[in-house]
Amino acid sequence: MRALRPTGYPAARIAARWVSDVLLTLLALVTTIPALPHDSTRTHPAEVVVLIISIAPLVVRRIWPVPVFGWILLSAIAAGLWTSSAVDGLGLLIAIYTVAAMRPRRDALVCAGLLEVVAVTALLLHVHSKWWFDAIFVSGMIAAALGLGLYVAARRAYLAELHDRAERLEREADQQAALAAAAERARIAREMHDVVAHHLTVMTTLAEAAVAASASSPEKATDVMRSVAATGRRALADTRRLLGVLRERADQDSAGALQPVPDLSQLDALIEQVRSAGLDTALELHGQAPDVPAGVQLAVYRLVQEALTNTLKHGGAGARACVRLSFAPSELRVDVDDDGAGRAAPAAAGAGSGLPGMRERIRAYGGDVQAGPRQPAGWAVSARLPLDNGGTI
Repeated sequence: MRALRPTGYPAARIAARWVSDVLLTLLALVTTIPALPHDSTRTHPAEVVVLIISIAPLVVRRIWPVPVFGWILLSAIAAGLWTSSAVDGLGLLIAIYTVAAMRPRRDALVCAGLLEVVAVTALLLHVHSKWWFDAIFVSGMIAAALGLGLYVAARRAYLAELHDRAERLEREADQQAALAAAAERARIAREMHDVVAHHLTVMTTLAEAAVAASASSPEKATDVMRSVAATGRRALADTRRLLGVLRERADQDSAGALQPVPDLSQLDALIEQVRSAGLDTALELHGQAPDVPAGVQLAVYRLVQEALTNTLKHGGAGARACVRLSFAPSELRVDVDDDGAGRAAPAAAGAGSGLPGMRERIRAYGGDVQAGPRQPAGWAVSARLPLDNGGTI
């Protein structure tokens, strides 16, 4: 019963297909009428009516391919029992072509087999000599119509697969672009947190020191406020650099104004900035520094920056910190210790804040981070990053 279901709906068809099917039906009609028996003046009307009734369903052959073929085949059998001249051979070929082009291959083969059996049987009944020659010709025409229909169906399926694949690739490309954009936003969020939090912490500490020194030593307070202004300018420059990657530049000239990403060579400046904020910090380097990838250097720099920022926030007055970088042939170890109050920094919302941000950065390069309180006081952050694989994930 599935073969009898329509392949479409008449209301959904465009006018051009209706016109083409009507013209094809008329073609099948006019090619058969001259073969009808007639007297000297006109063709018998009854045979014309039978022929019209037989092939008229070709107009809806694209909607009901199998029922239309069945109707034309049964009509041809009935007409053939009356007069063989009323059988429309072209209509049968069009019907079998439509079944092969519109329905599954199994339906097409079944219909072609039925048509072949009926055609050979009719030849055996009506042709008494050399029937095999006509059988070969009729079988060739049926095979040609069937083959053409199967080719059209395969071509249609191939084009549909190409179209589906193109749409799927386009969706995957959009998804990849969305994932890349989300990853870039997360990266910028981490950078913004690290930069802004560090500089604002330094500025707050310096401002409090300036307030405390303003009464007893105005000159010292003035120097401290100059440091606040310098730190603010650095924060503004870093923020502009980060936000610069979010907008498209009309020309490449503005690219020269962007600052390079921080690396290990800028740790001295970072330590000096933290010292100016009142945190006594030491930097120790152990081992021979290999060629560390830029991404690993940025991750280490941000780790040290975040750890020292937390010490400034929570270490308390008189705290001291030590930053140690230990280079091994295949590993880089980073330790940031302090002897302050030892309170952990509260994790802000989002993956790029505080300790979660540290761990995310280091794990991106195959490393791990350990953080926790020290005894009797203080806080320790330790990270290990592999260097044998070039620091890539």
